[in-house]
Amino acid sequence: MHTIEPYWNWRHHYTVEEDERSPWFGEEHSEFEFSHAVYDHVIHPQWDNLGSTTLYIKVLFADYDEGYAIFELIGEWNDLLHNDVMLLKRNIVEHFMAQGITKFILIGENVLNFHPSDDEYYSEWYEEVSDADGWIALLNIRPHVLEDLQHANIDQYFLLGGKLNSMPWRTYEPEAVFTLVESMVMRRLGA
Repeated sequence: MHTIEPYWNWRHHYTVEEDERSPWFGEEHSEFEFSHAVYDHVIHPQWDNLGSTTLYIKVLFADYDEGYAIFELIGEWNDLLHNDVMLLKRNIVEHFMAQGITKFILIGENVLNFHPSDDEYYSEWYEEVSDADGWIALLNIRPHVLEDLQHANIDQYFLLGGKLNSMPWRTYEPEAVFTLVESMVMRRLGA
């Protein structure tokens, strides 16, 4: 896992460490010191800690004018033991929502497992973004993680599956990813 870096090819457009509105403004990352781990597997030092011991994040892009952010996740999403959704919502999402972000794209191809608990924070997040004409879309979720989300009935709070689960997002610029995802979201919502 230590070789899996957050996607880096949009850094000429946006870096979370240089964004004065981000929770990681001014953060410096080592390329050589591996300080984060998911259980006994160290992860690349470019990933950012959201407060969980098993789930890490990188904000790949945020556009405050258009009101959207693209997050990449790595690790185990464990609500049962660590209440990761609460940490994600309280520590990251609410910070960006206070800056006007209401549309969230979460890239989950490096989320290895999902362990559910209750849906309180999912429901709260969904209601807050819906009230602001926003949404939450999940891209490229592993099939077994998608099944776990569906089995726990958490999928009702996200737009996921179908073309969203096989999007070659790395071949696009961030604005194009947003446009594609938003068009799929609008189609599904019947807007």
